[in-house]
Amino acid sequence: MTLSLAKQDIEILKLMQEDATVSTAAIAERINLSQSPCWRRINRLQQAGLIRRQVALLDRAGLGMEVVVFATINLTSTGRQNLLEFEREIERHPEVMECYTMTGIWDYMLKIVTRDIRHYEEFVRNTLTASPSIRELHSHMAVTEIKNTTELPLDTQL
Repeated sequence: MTLSLAKQDIEILKLMQEDATVSTAAIAERINLSQSPCWRRINRLQQAGLIRRQVALLDRAGLGMEVVVFATINLTSTGRQNLLEFEREIERHPEVMECYTMTGIWDYMLKIVTRDIRHYEEFVRNTLTASPSIRELHSHMAVTEIKNTTELPLDTQL
């Protein structure tokens, strides 16, 4: 079920994507709405699940996490139980930032972040390839980050 969004809802979402710490009063002022109706709109967006969480975005490089790898994986078997077991296993590893099922020649793609190449190698050797469900793993090292955003393209989609 998709929630019908008014222009003001989209503006609220855009502002909150830029800075989730901005007050309801400040949002209301920016979109020319009084504070109570603005708060009700925000609450409705939260209740509908469109605003899932409000988090702090950390500086990966500033925290010494230098390596970003996109790993493509094929499983030994793609039966329902094998897929579920693999997915439960992957959820336990904080190094895996994102995990997607794929169409085409790969079963999964992972975004993995580690301190350095040695930590990545240790993670692959001792964790990923230690799993009997993984048949094939290919690592694609990111060299230069050109764009990294968490903001959804609301103007182009809604």
